[in-house]
Amino acid sequence: MSTTGPSTPSRSGTVGSSQAHSRLAAVRARLDLPLVRRAAGLLDGRHRSIFSGHGQDFDEMALYLPGDDVGDIDWKASASTGHPVIRRFQRESNLAMVLAVDTGRNMAALAPDGSTKADIARFVADVIGYLARGRGDQLALVAGDRERVVQIPARGGTEHMEMLLRRIDAMFALDAPPSNITHVLDRVLTWFTRRSLVVVITDEVRPPLEAEQTVKRLRTRHELLVVQVADALPTAFGDEAVDDVDAPLGIPEFLRARADMAEEARDAVARRRSDVQAMLRRYGVQTVTVSSEADAVDRLMDLLRRSRRARQ
Repeated sequence: MSTTGPSTPSRSGTVGSSQAHSRLAAVRARLDLPLVRRAAGLLDGRHRSIFSGHGQDFDEMALYLPGDDVGDIDWKASASTGHPVIRRFQRESNLAMVLAVDTGRNMAALAPDGSTKADIARFVADVIGYLARGRGDQLALVAGDRERVVQIPARGGTEHMEMLLRRIDAMFALDAPPSNITHVLDRVLTWFTRRSLVVVITDEVRPPLEAEQTVKRLRTRHELLVVQVADALPTAFGDEAVDDVDAPLGIPEFLRARADMAEEARDAVARRRSDVQAMLRRYGVQTVTVSSEADAVDRLMDLLRRSRRARQ
């Protein structure tokens, strides 16, 4: 897909910038505690933690208490006792989470809400880092594009999470090399031999169809979730000048104003999106498309919820 963005300086300058403040604190200020608890709870069963999760070895029966996962209720035992009863399992050791992030130039393009796709991808990564830190999980990073791949081993703790998130932030830029999420996924495949939860953050029409064998192998070895950031259409900006991010090619206003051009652009994106979604469904990969920071958390919750149901 040809990603696009207005040529005004405020929207086409460097996307990433180093921030001195705590990224985790900024996320905490934006999220409600009940929402955080629900999101962390949805990770249970998908991903093991030293603080919460489901093991394979049965431990005991216990009375249900507020905050317990209703999915653990043993309905037959509850009926016989007259009280809700849950089954508890021994907790398993940590299973690392891996962020696989597309930091190529296409992420400098605009999302439908007018922010850059990098802004949304950055916020999604921040939320995942915040959840991982709160759960006591370990988080690793593989981020890159056609020419660069950065990898950071899985560790836990606030300092590690902050460093990892700042590294992602610094890689987003309009002058970054072109995207190649397949390059990033291949590195995940060769670097992580133990089963992990891999969360991919990329463009709405990626991973590309050419990455099918990589996706298939990743899905066999790891749990795989894909967060796709939506791209704004070049016809969505009226009389505002628009440039192509991947190539310095201006799109004339008379073309953007034509209804048939707008419809053709929408159809082309829809076809590519449909092809990618079909490829991911073949391997049971759950995906979600995020259009703005405002809907990012709700969409992540939906992704985790669907992913958990698929496991049950």
